[in-house]
Amino acid sequence: MTEDTPAPQPHKRRVRYAGKHPRRFDQKYKELDPAKYADQIEHILAKGLTPAGTHRPICVEEILGILDPKPGETCFDATLGYGGHAQNLLPRLRPGGRLFAVDVDATELPKTEARLRALGYGPAELVIRKMNFAGILGLLGEAGGGFDGVLADLGVSSMQLDNPERGFTYKADGPLDLRLNPGRGQPASEFLKTVSREKLAALLEENADETHSRDVAAAIKDQPVPPATTAELAGIVRAGLKALHPKMSEEIVRKCLQRVFMALRIEVNDEFSALDRFLEALPWCLRPGGRAAILSFHSGEDRRVKKAFARGEAEGLYSQVAPTPVRPTPAERRSNPRSACAKLRWAVRSDKKL
Repeated sequence: MTEDTPAPQPHKRRVRYAGKHPRRFDQKYKELDPAKYADQIEHILAKGLTPAGTHRPICVEEILGILDPKPGETCFDATLGYGGHAQNLLPRLRPGGRLFAVDVDATELPKTEARLRALGYGPAELVIRKMNFAGILGLLGEAGGGFDGVLADLGVSSMQLDNPERGFTYKADGPLDLRLNPGRGQPASEFLKTVSREKLAALLEENADETHSRDVAAAIKDQPVPPATTAELAGIVRAGLKALHPKMSEEIVRKCLQRVFMALRIEVNDEFSALDRFLEALPWCLRPGGRAAILSFHSGEDRRVKKAFARGEAEGLYSQVAPTPVRPTPAERRSNPRSACAKLRWAVRSDKKL
């Protein structure tokens, strides 16, 4: 062995787990390596599940039909995520087209970029930026003045939900974080230390339509030590609800926990404010005849999109808007249950001069 030859690395055994099937995220080594275990991934997908560390794009055909991407056009993916929608848009923009794609998740963005670059999409046709989609106006110069198509897939991705270290789910214990960009802002655990009971109840109702908002806020704020982990928060909420409503079913408790985590995620990431800024800028970023498609996953998001599109149509900025939301087909809802609550709205930019 010469001085320039690296020393061989000792073999590292994979994580062992009890039982026949892995339960923890870090033990699902086959799901986390889809290139090596493609047959296993197909088996998981066939059961209507999402492999750990991945995300299944929703309403792909419907979105492609709305945006109708063509060779040479310039499009914008406001929430790159795992890259599923981008991977379907890019071939249709060839030759000569470009896709601008942004995301705030510093953990997942490099992984997605590496996957898409490995498929042969270079920087000339795929421009990736780590930024919030609310800053879309800042890309207009680089994009040639406007976009022919804009897609925003709102909410959180499956790879964020499934990883306990990100703190997005009540189903596994992890740090109570909930930040899409872990390097910015304060985690949910810090937020709960300072928020008042009244404000917490209000945001649970506003962000997630939580009917037991006051009970949940009281249970959290009455604790001598604020929750620091997802399991602690889930335990506090569950115990508080059961104490006040002994006959409450586990299904209702589970739905409440989903809404509590969603409301806190929206708050710590300032998601509604970012969405409002994006919707206000959107018509100014579309070329005449340009199309926009927005996927939302709860009523707070959908209301904002619906009102913004209606306002834009009334002002003559949009020539057409979706009269009703497009929903995933029954087949998609069966094969991918996480798509069940999705609503897709669209708008077409008018020829009105700005």
